[in-house]
Amino acid sequence: MGQVSVAPIEIERTESAEETFAVPEPDVPWVTLVHNDPVNLMSYVTYVFQAYFGYPKDKATRLMMDVHNKGKAVVSSGTREEMERDVQAMHGYGLWATLSQDRN
Repeated sequence: MGQVSVAPIEIERTESAEETFAVPEPDVPWVTLVHNDPVNLMSYVTYVFQAYFGYPKDKATRLMMDVHNKGKAVVSSGTREEMERDVQAMHGYGLWATLSQDRN
């Protein structure tokens, strides 16, 4: 009997697992937004930012002015859970606040 020869098989290149599955982007941080309202005094909003977040008066005043002039301001950023806590705290102070993913 003769020798059996085996022809090489051409294997079509397929995408690697890394190419097939998109690598997730790093977590997008969440932010707490405080919105302008017709109820709270500017001095009170400044006080809340100082009392809850521990911001110095200058920063608290700048944020309050953004709320007043621009209609809203980002007052904190972090994980979703942290921002949910901050939003609840702002509601406890009587401020209108929401959370959102920061997609800048």
